[in-house]
Amino acid sequence: MKKVTLDLSGNKVQLLEADAALSFRPFMEYLRKRIAKEKTVRKSYYQQALKAFENQAGSEKDIPLENIHEYELLLEYMYACLSPVQDDQEFIAWGLCFPLQPINFYGTDSLYELLKNKLDEKEEILDDRTPEDINRERLRYVYAFILGKLYDFHIPLPKEKYHARINHETGLLNYYHVLVNTDFIEVSVKGELPKLDFREVHEHLGQGMGYEMLENILPLDIFQFRGISILTVRDVTAQMAVENINKMRLNRVPGEEDEGYQVVMQSLKSLLQNSRIEFDFFPFVRVNDKPVYGYEKGGTGILFSVWGEKRLSPDAFQQLASSYIANPNSFFSPDITKEDLKQFAFLVSFIELGIRSLALIPLFYNQTLVGVLAVHTYDGEFFNESALARLEPAFPPIAQLLQIYVNEFNLEIENIIKEKFTSIQPSVQWKFNEVAWHYLHNKKKHLPERTESIYFNAVYPLYGAIDIRNSTIERNIASRADLEHHLNLLSETLQSLTLNHSSSLMEEMIFNCKKWQSALNDEHWNTTEENNLNNFLKTEMIDYLNHLAQQDPKTQKVVQHYLDRSVKTDGEVHKNRYALEVSMQMINNAVNNYFEAEKEKLQQPYPCYFEKFRTDGVEYDIYIGQSIAPKKPFNHFHLKNLRLWQLSSMAAIAKLTHSLLPGMPKKLQTTQLIFVHNQTIDISFRSDERKFDVEGAYNIRYQMIKKRIDKVLVSETGERLTQPDKLAIIYFSKKDVEDYLPFIQYLQETGVFHPELEELNLEDVQGLSGLKALRVGIVQA
Repeated sequence: MKKVTLDLSGNKVQLLEADAALSFRPFMEYLRKRIAKEKTVRKSYYQQALKAFENQAGSEKDIPLENIHEYELLLEYMYACLSPVQDDQEFIAWGLCFPLQPINFYGTDSLYELLKNKLDEKEEILDDRTPEDINRERLRYVYAFILGKLYDFHIPLPKEKYHARINHETGLLNYYHVLVNTDFIEVSVKGELPKLDFREVHEHLGQGMGYEMLENILPLDIFQFRGISILTVRDVTAQMAVENINKMRLNRVPGEEDEGYQVVMQSLKSLLQNSRIEFDFFPFVRVNDKPVYGYEKGGTGILFSVWGEKRLSPDAFQQLASSYIANPNSFFSPDITKEDLKQFAFLVSFIELGIRSLALIPLFYNQTLVGVLAVHTYDGEFFNESALARLEPAFPPIAQLLQIYVNEFNLEIENIIKEKFTSIQPSVQWKFNEVAWHYLHNKKKHLPERTESIYFNAVYPLYGAIDIRNSTIERNIASRADLEHHLNLLSETLQSLTLNHSSSLMEEMIFNCKKWQSALNDEHWNTTEENNLNNFLKTEMIDYLNHLAQQDPKTQKVVQHYLDRSVKTDGEVHKNRYALEVSMQMINNAVNNYFEAEKEKLQQPYPCYFEKFRTDGVEYDIYIGQSIAPKKPFNHFHLKNLRLWQLSSMAAIAKLTHSLLPGMPKKLQTTQLIFVHNQTIDISFRSDERKFDVEGAYNIRYQMIKKRIDKVLVSETGERLTQPDKLAIIYFSKKDVEDYLPFIQYLQETGVFHPELEELNLEDVQGLSGLKALRVGIVQA
């Protein structure tokens, strides 16, 4: 132990202007409490220590800093009572400090060695804080201490800090954990303790201004601080090196990978405290479970040099990587030039690169191999197995880092699919994976881009549509009602403005407003006029009113009142449209969520392609057939299973949307429609529209029919085929619905459908004649 007084503040921070003094009283009180509670033999030691304090003259008085070393025995007792028994003095930096000030006066040899390095500048402290920042931080800790002790108001501030220093001998970072223990400091107020509004304090603290406020209400000169601070410093370089790798992993920024990997390299070197050992990563990425080249290099790049495409063809790499993945062993040699090259032929390439010591370590994430870490030195440098043991804590975060790259690679494949194709489903993704990998390979090799065709032959189509009843009519009614209210509000506002302002432009605006009110009531009102009116209200009128408010302060209040009522999308002038939109969203969200929940269930019997579209409601296409899943035999029962699902799902959706009616601001109902096409068609992916479409003239007719049947009428009555609480099934011949009829009967007998089944002829539509339909009521429980 050493008795040396050191002021660590230097010229960087000012000392706090506080009434503070050294005192053993808080520690003596601590000993009395421990003696009262202690049940072990330590009690006798605490009693002995307390007796030493009580027998020492002046121990309960304030002690000047210059006299503190006269109490060396008591300082030794403090160290013995507070330091853990298992900690050797050489391995713990421990010391005693003046309360609230960075003045150390007693401590272990290792503490003074650290402080000597700091003062001799053998280690450069990495701290970009200004003196003002440091002083502000100290004030936060002091006031947190005062509030906790005197007001029982606790602010969560860490007592420990981490400091980074560059060791000039190694050029590497060293990290130290610094803990300041204030348990043996007491604070008292001179006079009456000021009252605080803790709600106000909490609010100011949340805004980062609380401590400036506290300096005014609770100036430090009204308090007395007596006691001793305990300082503990530990070397946590290994822990922080691993933590830095974790931070880099969590804060990884795309496009800044090189800087991030430099952080990892330096952290690993700090972990070993050796700047001459080098590192490299090689991630394993896969396409359709087959290893392919990744394109990111982390570290020195030696693994990519040995295993990369300059040395190996894609097929050769795939064979080599597959073999290694099947049996991922570690390798270590302190000197690869002395190894048997017949047994380890792969070392030849590393020797050619000047490698001397080499370790290859497979890295796993969730028990899956994600890459290899290479630890190596060049000619003249060596390392042994003990270095690898020190690296073990870093293996998990490095594996996670490689997994992130694997995920990003997979995402890049998916993004290419989405960019070049569409949002792909598992049933057909295998095909897109192949094509995307070919595209990525050509792109990285700077070869001409080539997009392969993606198509599926002889698939059965299934089509369904859930439509919001009279959505266009309801939208027109809502829009007209809101615009009428908006114009009335505008007219009132303009009239009110004329009381304080008069101009020719104002008269024109009033005239235009009246003209639009008259036009809105015209029976020939159309969408073009509605767009022009919205432009008048949202652009022309808003610009004019803002200009008026700036030029004439007397108009500001009226203008602002109008803007407050008219601008909000859920405000009074959008009330009807907003209610309609909310109701439509309720329906569409419910239907979409239903399909999302059902989508995976549909894939279980047999993979199929399911795609839904947003219109005023929701439409879907389903394609199923042998070409969708070439490795799984297709049977007609798979198609029948989907057709039964079509019927039951339409009934479920009708009940679902009906159940939403009580909560809808605008009551809306849905209609349900199925179109049956009993022949197979060919589909291919259209890159321009990012979706599948039919192939061939005959198949295109199927697509044309879907677009024209939504408003088809019944020949006998002239009514719309689709009706609320009913399911309509359109077809051409009786044979088309042979699969559906037994299922309809089954659902009727189980109470899903009403017993009556209508067989209807439909009016001809453009280019189509002879359409027929079945219509059945859906039971609303």
